[in-house]
Amino acid sequence: MKTIRRVAATAASAGALALGAALLAAGPAQAAGTLKIGVLGVMSGPAASWGLVNRYCAEVTAKMYNDMGGVEIGGEKYMIEVTSIDDKNDPKLSINGARKLTGDGIRYIIGPNVDTTAQAIVPVVEEAGAMHFPYAFDKTLYTPPRSNSVLGMIASYQAGPVIYKRLMEESGVKSIAFVARNEADPLNQRSEGVDAANMLGLEVLASEDTYEPGTTDFFPVMSRIVQLDPDLIVLSGVAPSDAPQLIKTARELGYEGLLSTETAQDAKILAEVAGDAANGFISVGGASTPEISDDYMNAFRDAYVAHVGEWNDEAGTKVYALEMIIETLKLAGKAAIDDIEAFKAAMPDLKVENRLLKGENSLTYVGSGFFQQPRQLPIPMVVNEYRDGGFQTLFVGSVE
Repeated sequence: MKTIRRVAATAASAGALALGAALLAAGPAQAAGTLKIGVLGVMSGPAASWGLVNRYCAEVTAKMYNDMGGVEIGGEKYMIEVTSIDDKNDPKLSINGARKLTGDGIRYIIGPNVDTTAQAIVPVVEEAGAMHFPYAFDKTLYTPPRSNSVLGMIASYQAGPVIYKRLMEESGVKSIAFVARNEADPLNQRSEGVDAANMLGLEVLASEDTYEPGTTDFFPVMSRIVQLDPDLIVLSGVAPSDAPQLIKTARELGYEGLLSTETAQDAKILAEVAGDAANGFISVGGASTPEISDDYMNAFRDAYVAHVGEWNDEAGTKVYALEMIIETLKLAGKAAIDDIEAFKAAMPDLKVENRLLKGENSLTYVGSGFFQQPRQLPIPMVVNEYRDGGFQTLFVGSVE
């Protein structure tokens, strides 16, 4: 592992240096100050990988910039400092974490990871004059009069209809069943999925089945679903540690149909727990398939492996948050480091080269069609299929 880390670190440095023109902008040799970034999310328990990937992505991006002297904002260089807090998916801990971060002068927070925790901190960030970039799908977070939240990924109501329609056309799916953990975020995703299925004309065989947080025996809930014999079972809002157990249970009960989710998953956990039973499982993936990754994304991938020890597909999505914060601050000027109103004023005008994607792509805020204002990061809609230990790309789309 040490050898792998050294090799990856060398590759990361070489890749990053090759991009010098973009990051080595003219500026003072010494940093003028510190750009403080917070990461608040679930970093322990069943959904731990969601928050940990946020943290690792922010740390890696910060290191890449800091190794080159910092980020230039308003003609001065700033070193990036990342502070991370584990909210354990508990709204009370999210509130405390948001208060801690904003109390320390942090105005830009990446996270939290689900609806309940993201909603819980809205009063805190609004009162403190802070922005946050949650991975939660509740539309009210991003719709006027709210303006301090930016969706950091593809929402279930954006990906779900696309996935279902494709499976209808290519796999002959006609019936669908939903199962969700009995928590606000998965239940909301299930509701959105049911609406999409009805809109597409699918026969919805089950839309009320749930399991409690902490469940380890999924046979009771999956037995009823499997007996209905749907063409597609959707695991709404499923956490990475629950997904392989639900999949394995369905297969052990004799289910031979398709399974999918609109949440990001962890291939390593799927392989370790479900093994070959997870083959064919469809999920929304990271935005960094080899076919679409540009040189900077490849350098980031190498640096991420050097930092963490292994790649997580979801990092290809969560790399966007800090990059977008940095690019918006560069446009808005150094006043926006402490004043989010300057940041928000610059958001509609941001349009710079997207160094993460091949081709002519821009980093620009999207989502106006869903939220009446541009409050979403421009994440490519990558849909994956798990197969033999890893993810394979089914197709790539976009919110727009």
